[in-house]
Amino acid sequence: MPFPPLFEQRERALLGARFEELFCAPSAGPVRGATVNLLRCTPDRFAAAAGFAMEPSPFCPSAFVVKEPDWKPGRHPYHHAGVFYAQEPSAAAPATLLDVRPGMRVADLCAAPGGKTSQLAAALQGQGILLANEYVAARAEVLRQNLERMGVTNAVVTNEDTARLADALPGFFDRILVDAPCSGEGMFRKEAAAVAQYGQPLLDQCAALGAQILDNVARMLAPGGVMVYSTCTFAPGEDEGQVASFLARHPEFSLCDLSDCGFGRPGEANRAGNLPLPAEFCRRIWPADGGEGHFMARLQKAPDAPTAPPSRIKPRKPAKPDREWLDFAQEFFPTLVRHPLTAVGDGLVLAPDPLLPAASLRILRAGVPAGRTVKKRFEPSHALFMAYGAQCSNRELLTLDDPRTAAWLRGEEIDAATAHNGWCAVVVDGAPLGGGKVSGGRIKNHYPKALRNLK
Repeated sequence: MPFPPLFEQRERALLGARFEELFCAPSAGPVRGATVNLLRCTPDRFAAAAGFAMEPSPFCPSAFVVKEPDWKPGRHPYHHAGVFYAQEPSAAAPATLLDVRPGMRVADLCAAPGGKTSQLAAALQGQGILLANEYVAARAEVLRQNLERMGVTNAVVTNEDTARLADALPGFFDRILVDAPCSGEGMFRKEAAAVAQYGQPLLDQCAALGAQILDNVARMLAPGGVMVYSTCTFAPGEDEGQVASFLARHPEFSLCDLSDCGFGRPGEANRAGNLPLPAEFCRRIWPADGGEGHFMARLQKAPDAPTAPPSRIKPRKPAKPDREWLDFAQEFFPTLVRHPLTAVGDGLVLAPDPLLPAASLRILRAGVPAGRTVKKRFEPSHALFMAYGAQCSNRELLTLDDPRTAAWLRGEEIDAATAHNGWCAVVVDGAPLGGGKVSGGRIKNHYPKALRNLK
């Protein structure tokens, strides 16, 4: 597909003779990749067991470049089990630069559809808090579903404007990822819509929106905290120029040097406009490097930077566990018997710890829905099995080549070989595929109809 004339004219002026080199991609079509969910599996184990051709990604140690052009990730049992996330390889790079560690307060402010968010969740290992925000409501729901599939237990999924988040959570986060809405110049080969909608109004709109989000991030980040700003575009006003402008507005921030990150190429000084910027500290991935294109900058807030007073933490009002939940958990999930609960509607939710400060925010999910009591019986949720199925005391153990695995994903009942009567988690090579109920040697299928492989 030819480049839009506006784009090609600008890039040839900026790159000169390097244009042909940097935009000459190694493959004719879009590059495809799989990022392993470290909450479920190790990269080595995934590569050995997944059954399709791949090679290690140069951009992320837990990611692979898929070498099969007809690969259908959504039909693979490991996709259903949240073992991997189908993701263009260079898109996995920004999360690796954030240096997330267990116990931190982390935010992903433009999180849908959830690939980078799941990487941050894996780095947290269930400890600390992960705010996953998406402004577009439909995309926020996709984000919620993907984090459920990936078994993330400590996420709070919100559908908010970043200004409202900054008002509610000033100076709250240790790490923030901003994979900003952008003009999508890195998507030209992948999506025809990226070419069709391209033009100067879009470039201007995205640059302005990115600046607003960054200003809000500056308020949300704790003194000494770190953010990574990234885009999948090459546009100067959204990349080096955006970072230079932010630093001019926020002298309490400094640009970190990414030259030793192990991938990509330095940023370009002639894209920063008339503002000073050590552009070589930024990082770019060009099509010639094996990805569709990404820009990244890591910025740190000064440890002595002033910040607004922290929001008041409202004491948690835990839900009193009912007898039905306690009986169910004692039998099937004994490790969760003492887990803090909150009530949402008529259901119980396994709450993350710590909770976010009290605020009137649009929250789609906070923690893991456990289920609800119906007619004196506890009915567990699909989310409970996806998050904690590996800890279930009653499990049906499947393998990738077991014909029952495909039957389960089609929504069929299957024979029980390792699970006894009652609720059970169904797992494939150790990763959950939801739950079912065993009776008479058969497992009644409770895999949600909307998620099934029906073909």
